[in-house]
Amino acid sequence: MRKYMKVVTLSLFALCGIPLLLLAAVQEKSIPKETLTQQEWLVADTAFLQPKAVAEYVQAGDTAGVVLKRLGFSAIEVVNIIQAAATVYPLKKIHIGHKFTRETIQHATWVTYQIDAESSLQLVFEKGKGWQAEIKKYQLDSRIEVVSATIEESLFLDAAKAGLADRLILKLVDMFAWDIDFARDLRKGDSFTVMFEESYDRDGRQVDYTILAASFTNRGRVFTGILYVNKQGVAEYYNDQGHNLRKTYLKSPVKYSRISSRFRASRKHPVLGYTRAHRGVDYAAKTGTPVRAIGDGKVIYKGWKGGYGRLIEIRHHNGIHSTAYAHLSRYAKRIQKGTYVQQGQVIGYVGMSGLATGPHLHFEFRLRGRAINPLRIKHTPAAPVNKDELSAFRLQAKKMLHMMSEFDQTDHWG
Repeated sequence: MRKYMKVVTLSLFALCGIPLLLLAAVQEKSIPKETLTQQEWLVADTAFLQPKAVAEYVQAGDTAGVVLKRLGFSAIEVVNIIQAAATVYPLKKIHIGHKFTRETIQHATWVTYQIDAESSLQLVFEKGKGWQAEIKKYQLDSRIEVVSATIEESLFLDAAKAGLADRLILKLVDMFAWDIDFARDLRKGDSFTVMFEESYDRDGRQVDYTILAASFTNRGRVFTGILYVNKQGVAEYYNDQGHNLRKTYLKSPVKYSRISSRFRASRKHPVLGYTRAHRGVDYAAKTGTPVRAIGDGKVIYKGWKGGYGRLIEIRHHNGIHSTAYAHLSRYAKRIQKGTYVQQGQVIGYVGMSGLATGPHLHFEFRLRGRAINPLRIKHTPAAPVNKDELSAFRLQAKKMLHMMSEFDQTDHWG
């Protein structure tokens, strides 16, 4: 039976093949010699439909109009493009290094501006329709990793050896900034474990890091943080009991530095030469190191103040506390007397203005105008997880801590 079926099949194939061969022979005779082959027609077709694309990157001093002119648009076209874009995204908000692309196919033209890794502005021109604008959203690729390290030399050096980027290390410092003073509290043998999500754009470039959970062992004490987004969509870090890691004041106005002089009732002044009280803490750091406001408040003084040099003073929202930041090399943009600042906001940069022998920040904490030791302040935590969300938080915290402890450090893409 199987043999019979094979014979029938082959016979049918042979019969069907005869007309095809005859048809091919007829067609071959009827095609003139100078006619393009099928392959040449396909190449010509593809070339005709292939979009002509050119790109320009935003450079220092560029406006959108300047970049669009470099892409070959006339002044009138530039105005029309900018007006069409304004309905969804103002082209005043362009950034150095971001890309404009122009593509043309037949009678249609596309202009794309890369807003960020997750979105772009796309403008389309068609005859009779003019310019139309819309925002295109892209899905980022991501993966979760867990990295552990022990501090033998320094936090940044040992974390880098473990494979962590500087940006991620700074996020880790920010996360525990209310509990650990990274300028004075770190010791050899301290350790940490961090579980984080890396995001990648469509070109495979690393875009950002999000710490999902972390633990930091400092001088025998273990600090834990878990990311939790509440029902209002606010993301905060909490410990495993649901207590907020964020507190009224940061423990240090400089993310990572060394204390060169502490609060003392008397100290020989390094410039003046005589003994007097040192009413603050000095943080030795490189010139240009960012200085942060340790709490929310209002700038009540900005300017030169004798031996303090360039100084900023902030009165905090409770009305009885103020902080002073002295010897700055320069002030942050838009910081003026009367400006309201948020905790962690950069207000200036380390320098050695005034009476200073080297670059450092002189930091004072004042209670009703009287300087007190900043290193002895008790910090009040922010609101904990809401009671009605506590069960959901505990379930998530348990899951994350288990993942962090069991993760085998193999890449997992999501």
